[in-house]
Amino acid sequence: MLLRLLYFLKRPTSRHVLINTFGNYLNVFFYAFFAWILVRILTPSEYGVLSVLLGIAYVLATILDFGTTATIYSYLPPLLEKNDQSIYRFIKSTFYYQSLFSFIIIGTLFLTFPYLDKVFFKTNAPELWLYMTAFSVLFFIWQNFVLNILFAAKKFLKANIYLNTTNVIKTIVILILMMTKATTVGAVIFVFGIMGPVIFFLLLTIEKKDLLFVLLKSEVKREEFRFGYTLKYFIASQFLNLGLRMDLFLLSHFRPKNEVGFYGLAQKIILSIMTTIISITQVLSPGFSKISSQPDARSHLKIGFLYLLIPSALFFSLLFVPKQLYDLVFTEVFSLTSPITRALAIPYIIYSLSNLPLLFILYTIKKPSYILVAYVVFFIILTGGCYILIPKLGAFGPPYAITLAMAVQFLILGAASVREYRRLPKVTKY
Repeated sequence: MLLRLLYFLKRPTSRHVLINTFGNYLNVFFYAFFAWILVRILTPSEYGVLSVLLGIAYVLATILDFGTTATIYSYLPPLLEKNDQSIYRFIKSTFYYQSLFSFIIIGTLFLTFPYLDKVFFKTNAPELWLYMTAFSVLFFIWQNFVLNILFAAKKFLKANIYLNTTNVIKTIVILILMMTKATTVGAVIFVFGIMGPVIFFLLLTIEKKDLLFVLLKSEVKREEFRFGYTLKYFIASQFLNLGLRMDLFLLSHFRPKNEVGFYGLAQKIILSIMTTIISITQVLSPGFSKISSQPDARSHLKIGFLYLLIPSALFFSLLFVPKQLYDLVFTEVFSLTSPITRALAIPYIIYSLSNLPLLFILYTIKKPSYILVAYVVFFIILTGGCYILIPKLGAFGPPYAITLAMAVQFLILGAASVREYRRLPKVTKY
């Protein structure tokens, strides 16, 4: 048993998972530290404006991914393995079309942001801050694109070094602004949204400047963008992302704000463990994109299952965390967070394991239509369930709806995976 555990830990995949998980949690720590500093510098109203503007930037950067993350993980690893000369054409074409579509949306935001802020967001922020926010979306998109390229190429250590070196520099700049009493919402947006990504690109360029020139010389081809594949997954992911927020939105609509606060804190505990799932799937994705037979699939599915047991075990452990520990960390004012967290842990065990058929469908068989169906059903069940249960059960209603939605989604993805697995060749071709 001990020898098996040692062998498991010595695997390159285990090393990548440890590096990426540590790097992701270090990134989470920096953002928590930034929040800890900023709430001591800015007034509540200023921090509210900052939260809204950066929130807009982060959400738009996620939406304007346009599904290219899945395209990169699906198609880049096989090209890298074959050392195919079309690698650079694929990267440049994907980057070009994502940037082109993003420019259109961000350009529209540039023109309408002052009006939208006046009638909807109502931050009353100066126009310069609004324009910096819109501009920062593009930098976030580009930074995420480069990170996905590095992850798909299994450069996890370098990616996390670049990212967290940038975080260290941002921390130093924020501390200098604090000491010189020059901290404003606009200055913070500039540091996070523009300066940070620029430093990230500079660190990358210093080491990879030769590859930059090769990319610049590469041609752009529309077929490299995989528009059909990208669009289907993009739409599917929006149903998932919106579905995962509908519980909080509907709770806010039906229940008192203190109940929303208890539930929101429980959600943050769940989201902190979901960082582990992200770290693991980022490492596993390149391997799934190279599966070509049933034996290959069995090997990767077995390995993936073992790694996804880690976040599943973390969610399971939440069922046994004593209430006293929650009270110690969050104070007795948030005592209801404990039972809500336990209730939410159950559906997220299912969510953790559902990533296994998701990886197989998305990166091995490359049929996001299955995922689109699963996520639409997930959204309908979760939204409908929360709408019915929240007025009756309050903050304890959503866990029931989420559990049912997660289970049905898992069954759809699992059934699709079994069907497509049987169509794979039974023998690996060398």
